[in-house]
Amino acid sequence: NERNPVASDLAFAVGPRLNAAGRLTDMRLGIECLIADEPQRALRMAAQLDALNRERRQIQAEMQQQAMEDLARLGDAALSEVPAGLCLYDARWHAGVVGILASQIKERVQRPVMAFAPDSDGTLKGSGRSVNGVHIRDVIVNVDRRAPGLIRRFGGHAMAAGLSIDASRFGEFAGLFAEEVGGVMPDADAHAALLTDGPLEAAALNLETATLLRTGGPWGQGFPEPVFEGGFAVRSADTMAGTHLKLQLLPDDGTHAVEAVGFGMGARAGDATGRIHAAYRLDVNEFGGRRSLQLMLEHFETL
Repeated sequence: NERNPVASDLAFAVGPRLNAAGRLTDMRLGIECLIADEPQRALRMAAQLDALNRERRQIQAEMQQQAMEDLARLGDAALSEVPAGLCLYDARWHAGVVGILASQIKERVQRPVMAFAPDSDGTLKGSGRSVNGVHIRDVIVNVDRRAPGLIRRFGGHAMAAGLSIDASRFGEFAGLFAEEVGGVMPDADAHAALLTDGPLEAAALNLETATLLRTGGPWGQGFPEPVFEGGFAVRSADTMAGTHLKLQLLPDDGTHAVEAVGFGMGARAGDATGRIHAAYRLDVNEFGGRRSLQLMLEHFETL
C-alpha cells in the first residue's frame, strides 16, 4: 500500500518486480528505475518492470505445473518416493526462473531441490534451495570433490546455490547430489515441521491485533512473524485467479466469520470443507480503500 508501506511490501511487491528484469532480460532496468531522477521516467520503467514480472509469473506457473507432473510420475509426490536431494530438469524451462521454481518445489517436498534449465552457452544452469540443517553449498562442494570436472562453476551459501554442468551429465550430478544430501539428512529427519505460537483467542482475531503485528516488524530470518493455529468451520471456499484459495471461516470459539487467503493453495479448495485446523498469520487487507482483517494461511488440514 503506497500510503502505509511496510517491510513486506518491499519483499513481496517491489522486490519481485526489480528482480524480474534480471531474470528475463537485463538487470540494469531495475537499477535505472531506482536511481532515476525524473518521476515520469521512473514510472515508465516501473511499468516495464511490472510487465516483465507478469511474464515471469506466467513462465513460473507453467514450469511449476510441469515440475508437479514430474513429481507425480515419481509416485504422486509421496515423500517416500522422492530422493533426499531432488534434481529436476526440463528443456522448456527458463534459466532465469529456476531458483523460484526450486524454492516452490522445496516447500512441497521438504527436501533440498536443484532445478535446471538450458543456458545460453549450451550448458545447464541449476539453482538450488535447501532446508534447515542442510548446507547446500557444502553439499555441492562434496559432489565436486567426488567428481572433479562435473561442475563447471558454482557458488552460494547455506540455503541457496547455483551452478553449471554439461547437459550430458545431469543424471550423474542428480545421483551424487541425492547421495550427499542423504548423508546429512536421513529420511527420518526429512519431514516438515511447522512451528507456531499456539492458539489465538477469537477475541484477539481482529483488525487491531493485525495492525499491531503488521507494524511490529520488520520480520525476517531469525525474527519470524508470529504464526498462530486453531480450529475453524468453513463457511465458504473459492479460488482466486485459479491458483489462490479464499475462505470464509468461523473460529471454533467465536461468533464472527473471518476471511482467509491461501496463496498457491487453489488446488486444495476441495479439502476446505466442514472443519479445518489451520496455521495462519494475521494481515490487514486494504483493498478498495477499506481496511479489514485477513488471515494468511500457512497450512491447513481437514478435520
